[in-house]
Amino acid sequence: MLIHPNFDPVAIHLGPLAVRWYGLMYLVAFIAAIVVGRLRLRLPYVAAQGWTAKDIDDMLFYGVLGTILGGRLGYVLFYKASWYFAHPLDIFKVWEGGMSFHGGFLGVTFAMVLFAWQRKRHWLQVTDFIAPMVPTGLAAGRLGNFINGELWGRVTDPAAPWAMMFPGASNDDAQWLVAHPQQAAQWHLADVFAQYHMLPRHPSELYEIALEGITLFFVIILFSRKPRPLGAVSAMFLIGYGLARFTVEFAREPDDFLGLLALGLSMGQWLSLPMILVGCAMMVWAYRRHGREAGRPAEAS
Repeated sequence: MLIHPNFDPVAIHLGPLAVRWYGLMYLVAFIAAIVVGRLRLRLPYVAAQGWTAKDIDDMLFYGVLGTILGGRLGYVLFYKASWYFAHPLDIFKVWEGGMSFHGGFLGVTFAMVLFAWQRKRHWLQVTDFIAPMVPTGLAAGRLGNFINGELWGRVTDPAAPWAMMFPGASNDDAQWLVAHPQQAAQWHLADVFAQYHMLPRHPSELYEIALEGITLFFVIILFSRKPRPLGAVSAMFLIGYGLARFTVEFAREPDDFLGLLALGLSMGQWLSLPMILVGCAMMVWAYRRHGREAGRPAEAS
């Protein structure tokens, strides 16, 4: 079995100041977005739409605000609303962690609507442009989660080649043994815990890097290499991310303060389902609208 390296979450110690890996991953995410955006400027149809490097820099400013504000407020509202309503000042303690992708997604979407209004562009033209810039940032964020040894996966068979033990999950592992005696007996996990004081789990952060980051990046990049109907690239992102996140959640440990919700699905899955449905509807709308404007039946290529 693999054992998580248990990295020091602080990358650089500067006396009383500490630069954390997770913060650096945000920096990596924004730099990667700029690089991908500038490479997209080389596509003839993108350049014909009038996009410039300055537009990317300005969008990044809006995107940073949307990511941080939306991600934090999304976590507050979607995951621990009762706690934060009772302790409102804790909302500002971002250094203690607590960010939601779905909240960040809504925040960035709102920020791009403002950007589009300011530049007098259709907001879907803006989201189509930035969609390929997002997956690399998602991969960087999940790498930060893995370095921190957080958001680990569910307990799995110790014989699985991907099984990994997380030192930070030791207390949760002990509780899991008590709550799942039959499965623990089937996999002889009591013996494993007696030896390591940990249990084997899915390294779900790495799964998310592979699906939400790398795979989604190539899907969106390939799909957007040639002109698509307005909204189609955005729709592909919604569908792709929603499916990737929904799938990974089967291996990711649910938040202990929420557990599994209706139908045995996690909060992440319930928040991903609307993304998939809206993405499918948007894709159909985009190609039908394109077909009507072209004066012929819509054909998705």
